[in-house]
Amino acid sequence: MNKALKDILFLDIETVSQSYDYNALDERIKKQWARKAAFLKKEENQTDESLFLERSGIYAEFGKIIVIGLGFFHQEGDQLQFRTKALKNDNELELLEEFRAIITKMTPDLRLCGHNGREFDFPYLSRRMLINGISLPDALNLSGKKPWEINHLDTMDMWKFGDWKHYTSLDLLAAIFDIDSSKSDMDGSMVNQVYHKDKDLKKIAEYCLRDVVVTAKLYAKLKSIVLDDLEIIIN
Repeated sequence: MNKALKDILFLDIETVSQSYDYNALDERIKKQWARKAAFLKKEENQTDESLFLERSGIYAEFGKIIVIGLGFFHQEGDQLQFRTKALKNDNELELLEEFRAIITKMTPDLRLCGHNGREFDFPYLSRRMLINGISLPDALNLSGKKPWEINHLDTMDMWKFGDWKHYTSLDLLAAIFDIDSSKSDMDGSMVNQVYHKDKDLKKIAEYCLRDVVVTAKLYAKLKSIVLDDLEIIIN
């Protein structure tokens, strides 16, 4: 197996609003969301409630994690495999404890990789873990670390090539590199409704794992690594 593929845990998270009933929120949280919503409103008919259902899931202070998709490359004889696993749970505390237990057991040289992971997935995970009273694992704990000591990889940053104002979606990069898209009958904008209204956590987990696979394939493309006969294993 190519050394550039070793000791990397590819991940993606799916997040939703903490509640689908805005009126059930604690009054202190409502007050804080009103302040946030004031900066998000772009149309006159938008209310704090409608914005909460549409946007709160992307903010760690108002959302929660329901799925963590994981994947890593593994050499099985002559066969290169990409093994994946979806952690899913309505109970965020249990979900994050399971995630922490997994990565704590992994190699000290572990690197985390996500698409826009540095700005979204990694900090969101860290914030929600602290909110839930979970100490940060070394892979996420940046305290006291110098920039070159942080083992975080980000395929979006890799594509920027120093152009920090440039945002490129995973779906666009999948298209230009001819990687099968993770988007089928679902995309990220639908997660909140599929979770709260359809109660279909399994569907969200499957969507999340597809993103993990796409991210891993994109990483290989950006490293000019050819993945011939890659076997995808879904757990």
